[in-house]
Amino acid sequence: MRRKFSIALTLVLVSSFFAQVGAVAEDKQPRTVVSGWIPYYSVRTVMPFIKKLPTDAPTAPTVTCEDNEYSPEDIALLNSSYLFTNKDLMKEVMPFWYTLKSPTLIRDDYTTGNPSWPIADALCLMRKTGLKIIPTMTDGTSQLVLSGYLTKPETRTTIVKSIVDLVNKNGFDGIDLDFEGFAFVDGNTTWAKTAPQWVLFIKELSTQLHASQKLLSVTTPYAYNPTEKSKGYTVYAWAEIASSIDRLRIMTYDYSVAKPGPIGPISWVEKTVQYAVSIMPASKVFIGLPGYGRDWITSVNGSCPVSAPPGLTAGAKAATFKMNYAAAKAVIDGAVPSFDEKFSEATYSYSKVYNGLTAKGASTSCSVARTVWYQNDRSYAERAQLVGKYQLGGVALWTLGMEDAAATTALRNSALAIAPEPIVSTLTFTNLVDSRIGYGESFTINGLLTRKDGTPVTGLNVHVQMKRSSESTWAVISESTTNEEGKIAIPINLANNAEFRLVTDGTWERSDSLSTALKVMITSKLQIKIPTSAKQGAVISIGGFVYPQIAGQQVQLQKLIAGKWQKIGNETATDSKGEFSLVTSEVKRGVITVRVQILVDNEAMYSAERLIVVH
Repeated sequence: MRRKFSIALTLVLVSSFFAQVGAVAEDKQPRTVVSGWIPYYSVRTVMPFIKKLPTDAPTAPTVTCEDNEYSPEDIALLNSSYLFTNKDLMKEVMPFWYTLKSPTLIRDDYTTGNPSWPIADALCLMRKTGLKIIPTMTDGTSQLVLSGYLTKPETRTTIVKSIVDLVNKNGFDGIDLDFEGFAFVDGNTTWAKTAPQWVLFIKELSTQLHASQKLLSVTTPYAYNPTEKSKGYTVYAWAEIASSIDRLRIMTYDYSVAKPGPIGPISWVEKTVQYAVSIMPASKVFIGLPGYGRDWITSVNGSCPVSAPPGLTAGAKAATFKMNYAAAKAVIDGAVPSFDEKFSEATYSYSKVYNGLTAKGASTSCSVARTVWYQNDRSYAERAQLVGKYQLGGVALWTLGMEDAAATTALRNSALAIAPEPIVSTLTFTNLVDSRIGYGESFTINGLLTRKDGTPVTGLNVHVQMKRSSESTWAVISESTTNEEGKIAIPINLANNAEFRLVTDGTWERSDSLSTALKVMITSKLQIKIPTSAKQGAVISIGGFVYPQIAGQQVQLQKLIAGKWQKIGNETATDSKGEFSLVTSEVKRGVITVRVQILVDNEAMYSAERLIVVH
């Protein structure tokens, strides 16, 4: 896998990904153009490892993943970490945590790499940012093994099920597939055979994920228009999978690996972007940005001493370094970087002399010439301009935490320059009393969509979402379009307690919006059947239902005696259908007044008063 080089590189990251860049006007939020990978070996770079309070602590946890599960000091630490302080710039993160080993086995690399910090705790904290969590899965099989799996419909379906089960079990927002083995292990002579099977797999996986309202992202090397002489990595069949995927993250780096050269020339980046947006909506396309540089040996003159670092030979594999170390490295190397405008990258060359002894003890010396390439803040700014030029989904950083503060500032400034118009969404209800409505009664959901200055937004599609008290996910129950006043009105009947909110999708010109979630509580309805007459001393049967149907609610018959309601007969409880039955009798002739009392969630409600003639 071409990304393995960075495991050692990012074990210890000194500086955080984002830096404070000054005050931003309250009414202008940056476009959320940044996404990025969080490898299992560098989770600490995005947020601190903090533990929940023990259950016997004075402020013991009572709700999953709430602030009261952590100490105030840990909450302050969490809120100052870069995922939280800069979430306004980001839309999603891709935890680089999983490896596909077989159709039924997905290796959990997170747990292996972080044995002392449970994955549930990491996800709990990560979800508090509000960012989408779309973990990345790599191909951990040997040469041609995965392509062989995909040729068989039954194993293809098994892989789909394994992935969907992982996503649903953990409540992820989707999955990002980084199956690089097709490109860099199998060999390009296999691509024509693999591509159709890959397309079938993507379509099947997309169908299953979208059925659960989950996203499908794919990360691949570059591709060009097939009419070009150089077509790129055609095995990933962008045109054929375009309608099935939600994100295409292009690895626009590693242009130069074996020989000195730019990490990802900007003309090369733009060329693959142009092809991508010609076959799919531009909003699906993300440019990969490298947070690393490379240092190649170009020549070695003389004979190096045994004390010199190993591997000092021309053409050796380049050393890698983090972008946030580049400035310090240039000082150490005694060089002044220059910016190559053609490639939009920083570069410099330097040499280092090693003096010492040979293995036989003789004096010796060698001079090692090296060339360095990396991307800096200007590189990031010019690639971010492509996001605006083509109205792309954004950029994807490999990896979060390797960028310097100046590069982050460049991204933020670019995101502010192309910021969408903010939309304000306001939700209200009609026909409710203290947020309550009677069972089966109708009320109206009202929405008002405006710009920051209060001007109504006309013709905006609004999704009305609902989440019942027994549910953990939101579901769209209705859609409507705002009128000339920026309003919608949706009549609805409700049988159970639920929350509601309004959601609008973002466009290039306008931001997405999410209203405050508001609860609606149902006042139970009591339906009873009481006879109007009964014989003296005979059994009087009284039955009824409570709606919504709630089992185990206490029911008691009451009789009006001397102006006061008193209990008569035995107490009973509703069954699973919300039904109950009561019995009583009267030894005297006359007219009695009765009613039924029921406790619903410890709150008493009463039926209408009824008269029974006893004869």
